[in-house]
Amino acid sequence: MRLLSILCFSMISFAVYAQKKPNIVVIISDDHSYQTIGAYGSKIAHTPNLDRIANEGALFTKGYVTNSICGPSRATLLTGKYSNKNGFKDNETSNFNHGQNSFIKELHQNGYQTAWIGKIHLGRNLEGFDYYSILPGQGHYFNPDFISSVNGEKEVMEREEGYVADLVTDRALNWLDSKGKDEPFCIVIGHKNTHRTWMPALEDFGKNDNKNIPLPETFFDDYSTRKAASVQEMSIDKDMQMGYDLKMFENIEKMRADGNFKRMNDAQFQAYVDYYKPIYDELKKSNLSGQDLAKWKYHRYMVDYLNTAESMDRNIGRVLDYLRDNNLEENTLVLYLSDQGFYMGEHGWFDKRFMYEESFRTPMLMKMPGLIKPKTKIESMVSVVDIAPTFLELSGTEVPADMQGRSFLSVLEGKKKSIQDQLFYHYYENGEHAVSPHFGVSDGQYKLIRFYKRVNGWELFDLNKDPKEMKNVYGNPKYKKVQERMEKLLRSEIDRLEDTEARDVLAQK
Repeated sequence: MRLLSILCFSMISFAVYAQKKPNIVVIISDDHSYQTIGAYGSKIAHTPNLDRIANEGALFTKGYVTNSICGPSRATLLTGKYSNKNGFKDNETSNFNHGQNSFIKELHQNGYQTAWIGKIHLGRNLEGFDYYSILPGQGHYFNPDFISSVNGEKEVMEREEGYVADLVTDRALNWLDSKGKDEPFCIVIGHKNTHRTWMPALEDFGKNDNKNIPLPETFFDDYSTRKAASVQEMSIDKDMQMGYDLKMFENIEKMRADGNFKRMNDAQFQAYVDYYKPIYDELKKSNLSGQDLAKWKYHRYMVDYLNTAESMDRNIGRVLDYLRDNNLEENTLVLYLSDQGFYMGEHGWFDKRFMYEESFRTPMLMKMPGLIKPKTKIESMVSVVDIAPTFLELSGTEVPADMQGRSFLSVLEGKKKSIQDQLFYHYYENGEHAVSPHFGVSDGQYKLIRFYKRVNGWELFDLNKDPKEMKNVYGNPKYKKVQERMEKLLRSEIDRLEDTEARDVLAQK
């Protein structure tokens, strides 16, 4: 009888625990490539805490974005809508309407405590958050400013001394400590790392400097058959700046005058001088030019990038440790993603924007004990637009009818293998880095892209035969039927998503 009572009590306790709304922690980085994460097979990256998420949960092999640029990607994450519907199409001309609905507002109305800390890049006066402490615009790596508000009260701006990833994590953990203990929570931690200009914390200097970093096969791409790729301005060789990007200044005075260094205290600045000046002196002695200089720039770019990623990864570990040490791990879903992918020298580039795989595809890692089995690989095509409805379904919150994403909770639960067979993309910005606006559709094997404005034209790639997207086969008679099918699929997606700008471009032929 006593044993039966204990069993009944245990079953009731488990049922009550199982019915608790899950906590949600989103860690979103900036410009972090899947190519530089150990869990994705990188041989040069040291990312033990990101790898930890993959080992304890799931790695998405086909996670994508809808618009490969900072603000628009976050707008899509929040709203579960494509750029044409949430109104934030590009960083240059768009203003995000915080009055519109978001998964955060829906969770808040369903009893969640909510916070966003760090980079958001969607302006100020956020709505739906109990607390936010955000970086203005792009933010700074050292001694950043924060704009903070509690319960929608007047914003307060303050500057805090230190390194941005450390400070963002400090504020996130402080909020977790201060929030109420009875309600579920959702916190978004937005890192500036690994955004240009790739500035690591002082303690991470030298960690990747002596690694043999292979040059990508496509580094000296000649862009034949791809006109839009040929006119871009994101080349490591031609467009990466020696001072601004690589910290190779002619003298200390010019270095100190740079905006990133001007805000440093003397100790921070001296540490940067002590690290970079010997590298500059050695460069001047070597007198490199042509392809040799391009290769040198690539190596320095990669070293700075990898060191900056380590500064972030360490702080991600702090968050994971906090959840474990405070008995929150079992009932908390952790999602790591970047706002988009990034070029690590592929096609000779840095930056993002194109629908080619390196920027279209983004790292996505997720863990939650009981929901996701350790070391799971999810092959389903998912997109950043699908995250909002997934969170809402997981929390038992009704998904608004106007959200365009599709929940992939059934995939996490192992009930389905896939939620969709194609993904739509639309990049609107027609300014920085001279990347032509374009839209397209991918079914995983074939990718069709329509460029417009700066460059007018079509591209079609067979990803099975040409995974590096070097050969545009649009107009090739051998691909006539594939081309017709993909054009039909593109029009169908444009109509489904009510993308009037894309529809108008197609009407022009």
